[in-house]
Amino acid sequence: MASAGMHNDAGVNIDLYIPRKCSATNRLIHAKDKASVQLNIGHVSADGVYTGEYTTMAMCGFIRSQGESDGALDRLFTKRLEDAKRSGVIM
Repeated sequence: MASAGMHNDAGVNIDLYIPRKCSATNRLIHAKDKASVQLNIGHVSADGVYTGEYTTMAMCGFIRSQGESDGALDRLFTKRLEDAKRSGVIM
């Protein structure tokens, strides 16, 4: 899997800054956006035990200032759950 950014001949990432994108709006999150957050949400088994995997979501300051970040997270996870059920990962 290729990672973002520019790489040298040895395969080392040489970019100093790689911008993130908002998971809800696909806006670029600039370095000066101090209201943005990145959440790592852990996956749990059917028994409720953490599996060591997580899903990363980033919310830009615009979504948070509008008070829509909780609704956006709910929509994103509902969509991922439906996609996982459709692909047969979750029964």
